[in-house]
Amino acid sequence: MPLKKIKSLRNKTIDLSPKEIIDYSSRLISLSHNTKSKEILNKTINQDLFETVNFLPDKFVDLLIVDPPYNLSKRFNSVSFRAKSIVDYAEWINSFIVNLKKILKPTATIYFCGDWHTSISIPLVLDKHFIIRNRITWEREKGRGAAKNWKASSEDIWFCTVSNKYTFNSDAVKLNRKVIAPYRNKDGEPKDWNKHKNGDYRLTFPSNLWNEISVPFWSMSENTYHPTQKPEKLVAKLILASTNRGDIVFDPFLGSGTSSVTAKKLNRNFVGVEIDKYYACLTEKRLELAAINNSIQGYDFGVFWERNTTPVPSGTKKQ
Repeated sequence: MPLKKIKSLRNKTIDLSPKEIIDYSSRLISLSHNTKSKEILNKTINQDLFETVNFLPDKFVDLLIVDPPYNLSKRFNSVSFRAKSIVDYAEWINSFIVNLKKILKPTATIYFCGDWHTSISIPLVLDKHFIIRNRITWEREKGRGAAKNWKASSEDIWFCTVSNKYTFNSDAVKLNRKVIAPYRNKDGEPKDWNKHKNGDYRLTFPSNLWNEISVPFWSMSENTYHPTQKPEKLVAKLILASTNRGDIVFDPFLGSGTSSVTAKKLNRNFVGVEIDKYYACLTEKRLELAAINNSIQGYDFGVFWERNTTPVPSGTKKQ
């Protein structure tokens, strides 16, 4: 359990009291026999993935979001991961991907997260099992830099599908970008952009380069003490692009629960597996909070917005 920290008034980081850990623990489940999807739907499984996968139902998942420990030595509360060689890390990925394949629908999508070093191993495995369609790179502007290397300010998300039949809702993940040099047509009307009191915006198709993501920090209401927490905005893009309402999102390395929480906020079903009890309980607290407030920072009025912009309702008009 992370050490209790004294927070400033503006620090919104979510944590747990000893009593909350006891209360939320009662909501967690573990599997010991073959299950049906309805038995685990919208649940947090507090168990080792390599044990859990033996009892999961076949072909029930629409979207698999995999955010495993990256290939570096790091401690995650009660669990530690040790860096491996590129080949050994690829073998470790393969050891759970082989078993996760059976839970995917033929129309399922897979997103697999990694950093620059981890991404050397990831495609070696994914190419054996799925159709690799793209690699998203997102700017992770956090950290103090390195004296003898380039500062690592990006991470990757590998986009794969089980087959050639899959969901991709491009209209659901368009980004409103500020227009620096707005063009006008012959009549002087805006060409491919909208004029608002807070600036000129163009609604653009989603690309594989994301530079408008904010990594959770202490003044954001979604922030936790998990060392590698993904932003809700980032996960919302994956869910909206590759699922429809009511679909099932599965995260085998749930961490502090961002995939489940974001799925709930977007009216999707979810199942998550997390080996650490504290983080599993943290997920349950966040799910409870999501029932009260389903907002996602950076996603307003059905559109994604750049950082440091003020969303307005009329900005959702499509070009």
